[in-house]
Amino acid sequence: MTSASTATNITWHDGHVTREERTQLLKQKGLTIWFTGLSASGKSTIASALEQHLLHKGVNAYRLDGDNIRFGLNKNLGFSPEDRTENIRRIAEVSKLFADSASVAITSFISPYRADRDSARKLHADAGIPFIEVYADVPVSVAEERDPKGLYKKARTGEIKEFTGISAPYEAPENPEVHIRTDLVSIAEAVQQITAFIEKFK
Repeated sequence: MTSASTATNITWHDGHVTREERTQLLKQKGLTIWFTGLSASGKSTIASALEQHLLHKGVNAYRLDGDNIRFGLNKNLGFSPEDRTENIRRIAEVSKLFADSASVAITSFISPYRADRDSARKLHADAGIPFIEVYADVPVSVAEERDPKGLYKKARTGEIKEFTGISAPYEAPENPEVHIRTDLVSIAEAVQQITAFIEKFK
């Protein structure tokens, strides 16, 4: 895999429109809403509902889904610790670009390692872009009972290696901006909890 630091003879080129001007013209401030949680925790379901809710309110939002991204941008990555880290590094950069364009970037990735999520947060902080971590929290037993894709069953039989929560670690957020027990609230309630929090960034 090519290192992120190997590019040479390159120069950053600023455009004629500042972020502040773009925000004023589009009447919207960009930010990233970063969903993290186990497989079957409800991340993608809530993220999809949130995207729809925001768009219906006239807010330009776009969802970046963990599985979908692996069909294209990250199709050359597997699930080793190194590939998981690179997966999150790329999405952090992409979500930052979306947010910089005055869009609401909604990412839905297991993103199991705290250090990777912290790196994504720092990337946004260094650029002056809000980063909102949403922890879709659910007990492994509940996620395994849901198992809509049959992945936990395959992980238990050894058919899937390095599966988060079973044979690979998940490091839960310590101080997420939004913490949702997805087994205790409805999708609508979860969306309301997130939208209430992001109101302060208008």
